[in-house]
Amino acid sequence: MELVVTGGAGFIGANFVHQTVRERPDVHVRVLDALTYAGDRASLAPVADRVELVEGSITDAALVDRLVAEADLVVHFAAESHNDNSLSDPSPFVQTNLVGTFTLLEAVRKHGVRFHHISTDEVYGDLPLDTPEKFTASTPYNPSSPYSSTKAGSDLLVRAWARSFGVQATISNCSNNYGPYQHIEKFIPRQITNLIDGVRPRLYGAGLNVRDWIHVEDHNSAVWAIIEKGRVGETYLIGADGEKNNLEVVGTLLEIFGRDAEDFDHVADRPGHDLRYAIDASKLRDELGWTPRYTDFRDGLEATVEWYRANEAWWRPAKSATEAKYAAVGQ
Repeated sequence: MELVVTGGAGFIGANFVHQTVRERPDVHVRVLDALTYAGDRASLAPVADRVELVEGSITDAALVDRLVAEADLVVHFAAESHNDNSLSDPSPFVQTNLVGTFTLLEAVRKHGVRFHHISTDEVYGDLPLDTPEKFTASTPYNPSSPYSSTKAGSDLLVRAWARSFGVQATISNCSNNYGPYQHIEKFIPRQITNLIDGVRPRLYGAGLNVRDWIHVEDHNSAVWAIIEKGRVGETYLIGADGEKNNLEVVGTLLEIFGRDAEDFDHVADRPGHDLRYAIDASKLRDELGWTPRYTDFRDGLEATVEWYRANEAWWRPAKSATEAKYAAVGQ
């Protein structure tokens, strides 16, 4: 199989590449990545001899066409994905998430290539804190930020190209990921690297916002299940029943590091901060027989802490600039 992975030098994409190389030796992987701040060649260093890395943008129609023409499958991870950044400057989100996805869809349409689109549960907006309700594939879209709205738009493009043009596409909307190679601007790796440096974690608002956490390896195993057994044209939600509020996440990290439970600081909440995400992954489990490996959040978090401890050379170069950016806005 000839596989093109967009955004394969980013967090989830790089882990997908590692997992594919490790478990599917018959797959030839070609990564297309613009290598922005969130993409890093170093994330692919352990598999560099097994992977072809092409530096370029998914909005480059000629480049995309050339790569897709030689592919059997395209898995589309590439996205601008940080909510805070989307509030500061929405324009890259429109270009990458909307124009980039359109460019890929036109290429797979032209060449008849199977397409899997990676999306997020944030397209559904948020849920009340005090309800058993969860997102399903039929939940109406209600995005809150420029990031989630452009991801919602990209999902709708995929659905339209599948229905109108017969593109062989599937979509997955996943809950919040954690694990190796996640940029330290994100919530969990920022807290981990602060704790490694002896700095108190920082918590938005009261810390009661709930996210449905899943280890990145479980996300990617679900993606392969969808590619191999999912029904074309369908949307599958990926989750591991990992609902935790931000205060609980910080508390668990403080326990892992042997720190006092109150050893953190509150900072001002961000605008439009969604209250709660929760995934109903029963369709994925029942129809495709998928189950997560990390069913205990603390186990997955401990493994993630150990990875960041052992791979300081990977994250250290970006740490000062990331903290300076947050300090400038009081976070």
